[in-house]
Amino acid sequence: MLLRLASIALAVVVSAVLLPASAAAVLNVTATVAFQEVYTPLFGSHNIRRSADDRTVSILLDRSTGSGFISSSMYHHGFFSASIKLPSDYTAGVVVAFYTSNAHVYEKRHDELDFEFLGNIRGKPWRVQTNVYGNGSVSRGREERYVLPFDPTTEFHRYSILWTRDAVAFYVDDVPVRHVSRSRAAGDFPSKPMALYATVWDGSNWATSGGRYRVNYHYGPFVASFTDLALAGCRVDQLMLPAAQAGCAEAVEASDPAVMTLGKLQAMRRFRERNMVYSYCYDTRRYPVPFAECDLVESERKMFKESGQLRTIAHRRRRAGRRTARDAGGAKADM
Repeated sequence: MLLRLASIALAVVVSAVLLPASAAAVLNVTATVAFQEVYTPLFGSHNIRRSADDRTVSILLDRSTGSGFISSSMYHHGFFSASIKLPSDYTAGVVVAFYTSNAHVYEKRHDELDFEFLGNIRGKPWRVQTNVYGNGSVSRGREERYVLPFDPTTEFHRYSILWTRDAVAFYVDDVPVRHVSRSRAAGDFPSKPMALYATVWDGSNWATSGGRYRVNYHYGPFVASFTDLALAGCRVDQLMLPAAQAGCAEAVEASDPAVMTLGKLQAMRRFRERNMVYSYCYDTRRYPVPFAECDLVESERKMFKESGQLRTIAHRRRRAGRRTARDAGGAKADM
């Protein structure tokens, strides 16, 4: 068994002292940190507001600029999480992003794991989009889009990205909403160290109905707030020995978010059935040949158009009604 460092601490430089091989690595995915411990402003510094205790940070989009922050270090695998509250009212064209990337280092071969929150006109819900890029696969975006089963503007909700050597998972309030296996994603799986970003910016050209609705700064400034900042990852450091890096990667793989229990898989399926409104797996216009990691389900296929878009909300409600009746019947039979 590989030796590991005495402590795999949350976003801190890891000691070069090694423990015996029998010592078990532990990764604390629930510990939170102050902003200055792990982050630095990326752009729009005057639009970044930090709380007195430095545990909550708000980023603003106004007529002058958007804003954002970036982790002070890069990481090779880890669990990256924050509780986020989104702007309310008219937010068409506004994009809030929480993601990992190395585009600033590998311009044409970059990796990226995205949560992108897409604003909307008044009365219409925010949508959240996840994406996976590996080795510059920008022409093969793996977008999935969901509506959320809650109002993300009234209180904080937790969004998390898990990245191990073998899989990527996205979580919303500790419920997995997407899981991508390295063995099936092949060469498009993220493989190089990445930094963690949070940004808010003007995506008028595409974010809402393909650019039909643009940002209206009359309703600004648009404020996205982040708290419960958690970054439990394998920090890339010149002093870190290969054995320590491997030990950290093993700790990530052994962490609770990486263990996909039956209960988690069932919760993920329910979320996707009820909330997914676009899937690249069913977008036969862009991708006539499905990706290797796509699990095509005939009952799901009928819900989506050739464009990968959900046919109608009513279609989903009818299907959900049948499922509820079926589940109720099964419950009675078990009594």
